Amino acid sequence: MSGHSKWASIKHKKAAADAKRGAAFTKMIREITAAAREGGGNTDTNARLRAAIERAKGINMPSTNVESAIKKGTGELPGVTYENVTFDAYGPGGVAMLIEGLTDNKNRTTAEIRNLLSKKNGTLAGPGATSYLFSKKGFVSIEKDKVGEEQLMEIALEAGADDINSEGRYHEITCDLPHLSRIQSALEAKRIPVVTAEMTMLPSSYVRVVGQEAKSLLELMEALEEHEDVQNVHANFDIPDEEMDKIAQGV
Repeated sequence: MSGHSKWASIKHKKAAADAKRGAAFTKMIREITAAAREGGGNTDTNARLRAAIERAKGINMPSTNVESAIKKGTGELPGVTYENVTFDAYGPGGVAMLIEGLTDNKNRTTAEIRNLLSKKNGTLAGPGATSYLFSKKGFVSIEKDKVGEEQLMEIALEAGADDINSEGRYHEITCDLPHLSRIQSALEAKRIPVVTAEMTMLPSSYVRVVGQEAKSLLELMEALEEHEDVQNVHANFDIPDEEMDKIAQGV
């Protein structure tokens, strides 16, 4: 899952930059509002809301913004109603993509996503064409120099992790959603910093992509992430770390 970790790291850094101009805040407010509307305002019983609030903390969103978004979701404050939308798509190299969004106008968003995909060498697919490849999981990645594999296994498995992969540049933990916050708390207690901790959609298989196709794919991923209605983009690519570094450096 080296591709997933590297992309998560890129997104984390980008979110911090976006926060300066408010773009990330806007998306997080939508997500928190939708999560509260869907499952209520109690984070103990609403995993989606709990994960959203953790992400909001990660970009230093003020607690007043978080509280306001929750109240809009539960109906305590007036607000726009956003609809969950999911798009199945294919990117360069035949990579399967699952695009999740929140919109107040589904027809407009669908047209814009189709147009964006077309311009960036992707295609919109029919409902279910790619979604069957993905399953909802908790995902945590940690830089290898922050903790040893044996210590991490002991901490994470005790907290409910399903699997730990340390083959690439990062330690990668996957778990069922109810265990995500418990794993985060266990890592925090040991002062182990994480690159990312999120509710995500992990693919059952991966497509290796290199060269120009890898570059085009990441450009498409970034363009989709920048769309105001898009909350998350999931894809089953496997781009080697050295290839990701070349792309990041503009080589």
